[in-house]
Amino acid sequence: MGMTEVKTSPCPLTLTEGAKNEILKLIEEKNVPAEYALRVGVKGGGCSGLSYILGFDEAKDSDDQWLVDGIRVIMDKAHGMYLAGMEVDYVEGLANRGFTFN
Repeated sequence: MGMTEVKTSPCPLTLTEGAKNEILKLIEEKNVPAEYALRVGVKGGGCSGLSYILGFDEAKDSDDQWLVDGIRVIMDKAHGMYLAGMEVDYVEGLANRGFTFN
């Protein structure tokens, strides 16, 4: 486990206010360890293409790291091109509730 340097360049993705509020709430409710960060990534998904990954994890040597409005965001360096311009939102409605990638 290595400590990755926090990048000063803009993060390739953005978090809406709703997503930031829900992430901060989850960090507090789930007692996420301070050394963990929000991991955002992609994984191959067969016929449907890519699936998005969102969770809390420790930074690895292969990660880039940013500070987005006080939230540490980590991402495997190879995933940046798939997440560039992506917006992570949190929706709460009658039909569905959860994080979305737009």
